[in-house]
Amino acid sequence: MNETTMTPTIFIIFGITGDLAGRKLLPALLNLYVTKKLPQKFAIVGFSRRPFTREDFRMFVREHMKVRPGQYKEEDVKHFIDHMYYEQGMFDKAESYMQLAQRLKNIDDTFHQCSNKLFHLSIPPSLYESIFDYLANSGLTIPCGGDEGWTRILVEKPFGNDIDTAKKLDKKLGELFEESQIFRIDHYLAKEALQNILAFRFSNSLFEPLWNHKYIDKVHIKLLEKIGVEGRGAFYDSVGALKDVGQNHVLQMLALIAMENPKSFDSNIIRRERAKIFHYLRPITPRNVKASVVRGQYDGYRNETGVKTNTQTETYFRLEAFVDTARWKNVPFFLESGKALAESRAEIDIYFKNEDDEEKQNILTLKIQPDEAIKIRFWVKTPGFEMKVEPKTLKFKYADFQSLQVLPDAYERVLNDAIIGDQTLFTSTEEVQYAWKYITSILKNWHSVPLTIYKKGAGDVI
Repeated sequence: MNETTMTPTIFIIFGITGDLAGRKLLPALLNLYVTKKLPQKFAIVGFSRRPFTREDFRMFVREHMKVRPGQYKEEDVKHFIDHMYYEQGMFDKAESYMQLAQRLKNIDDTFHQCSNKLFHLSIPPSLYESIFDYLANSGLTIPCGGDEGWTRILVEKPFGNDIDTAKKLDKKLGELFEESQIFRIDHYLAKEALQNILAFRFSNSLFEPLWNHKYIDKVHIKLLEKIGVEGRGAFYDSVGALKDVGQNHVLQMLALIAMENPKSFDSNIIRRERAKIFHYLRPITPRNVKASVVRGQYDGYRNETGVKTNTQTETYFRLEAFVDTARWKNVPFFLESGKALAESRAEIDIYFKNEDDEEKQNILTLKIQPDEAIKIRFWVKTPGFEMKVEPKTLKFKYADFQSLQVLPDAYERVLNDAIIGDQTLFTSTEEVQYAWKYITSILKNWHSVPLTIYKKGAGDVI
C-alpha cells in the first residue's frame, strides 16, 4: 500500500523508555518510515513514567539511533524524530490516561482527520490487566471515526503464566476489543525463515507426500542461546525457560512443521490450523513426566543479579512431545531450548526413516538463525571401484538472493502487519489457550523432575 493512501496512524507505545522499545520498536518504525511503509501522516507517542520533556525524549531516541552508525541517513533520523511526542504518566493513574487522550485528540486536530490508533504494550505482563482497565475507562479504545479510525492493540508475550491466567487476561481483553483488533505478538513467527516453512512444504510436491509418520522418524526443534540471563535475572527467575520460550516460540515452530495444509494463506485459516496442532498435543502426565522431560540449570545462574540463591528455576529444557493426529502417529518431536550453551542457533531437523540403515537417514534442516538456510543431507556413491557411500549436503541460503540486502527485522514485519490488519503472524486466543493447556500439564509435575546442573558453554546437557 502506498503511504499517501493510508489513513493517518498514531502509534502509542507504553513503556517506550524500556529496553524493548529502544532495541527493537524504534529501529523497526524508523526502517518502515525510510522504506515508505508508514502513512504519510503518522505520529509516535511514548507513554512512560520518566519525567521527559519532548526535547529530552527526542534526544533519548536519537541516542538509540547512534548505536547503529551508518545504518540511517541523518536527515531520515531527523524527519522521523519530528513525528515523535512524549507523555509522562503513571500506568495506574486515571488522570494520566486523560492526559494521553487529550494528546491524541490534539494530534488528530493537526491531521484534520480521525486517525488510527495502535497501542503497543512494551511493559511487564504483570501490568497488563491494570492497563486494560484504565484503557477501557478512559475511552481510548473506542474508534473515533468508524472504519477509518480503528483501534488495535499489540500485546507482548508471555500472555499469562498458565492456562487460568491466560483465560483471565483474554476475558479482560475481549471486553475491550474484538478478536480482529487483538494482535498477540510472538515475534518468532515473523522471522523470514519460519514464514518460509509453509511455502517450502506446500509449494513443493516433492515433500508433502513424505510429510507423515510413514516416512519421518523424528523431528528435533532447537532454540539454543550462548548468552545467559543478561541482566534479566529477576524476571527470568519468575518465569524459566519453559514459560519464556517453550510455551510460545518453540511450540509455534512445532505447529508450522506439523499443521495440515491450510488450502489458502488466509490468516484465520492458518491460525486455526496452528491451533489444532496444540489441541492434539498429547498431555504429559505424572506417570510419564520423568521419561519425557529434562530440566537443567547452568552453573552460576544462582549468582546472577535478581536470582534467588536456592532457586529451582530451569534455564534449559528438553521435551519429547507427540501430536496425536493421523499424520503424526507416534512420531516424537524433541523440543529443546536453553541458555549459556556452546552456541546460539535455532533450527529444525527432520529425520527421514531408513529401514535398512538408521545411520544413513536423510535429514532436512531448516535453519532459523543465524545464517538462515534450508539444507538436505543425502547419500551418494564415492568415486572409484568400491560401492561406498558418503553424505553430501544440498543447501539454499537466504544470503544467496542477489536482490537481498538485509532480511527485514521481525518487529518490522510485526508492526507492518498490525497496520494493515493481517493477523497471520499473531497468535489467536485458541492458540494461546491450547498451548498453555499443554504447558500447564507439564508445570503441574515440573519439579518432580530432577534439576541437572550444567557448565556454561556446554555442548550437550544430557
